Amino acid sequence: MSAKSKGINGERELIRSFWSLGWAAIRTAGSGSSHYPSPDIVAGKLGRRLAIECKITAENKKYFPLDEINQLVYFAQHFGAEPFVAVKFPKKKWFFFTIDDLKQTTNSFVISQDDCEIKGIQIEELLN
Repeated sequence: MSAKSKGINGERELIRSFWSLGWAAIRTAGSGSSHYPSPDIVAGKLGRRLAIECKITAENKKYFPLDEINQLVYFAQHFGAEPFVAVKFPKKKWFFFTIDDLKQTTNSFVISQDDCEIKGIQIEELLN
């Protein structure tokens, strides 16, 4: 399975999770390839909105280009949403992070698998 297919399947898994927990959620068509900033998922319930960038990785760290995170923050600010990053490491559940939870390097932001246990929250905690 290609990395793109894994990513799409992961996003669909999260969409099902949001709906099963009583939230409305959609995948954003063309996220990452649009001329306009767009997150992978937009979710909401009763006036609360989330803009989420999703990544699945087989590595023990996941890097995010600065521009990708800056576009997520820009979209969230203009849409009135809270920006989050969702990461799934091997044999782990999805973990959600605020932008402040990510470590900034010269060219990117990064989150490690070890940081999941310390800083990451799961979907139920995110939605409460």
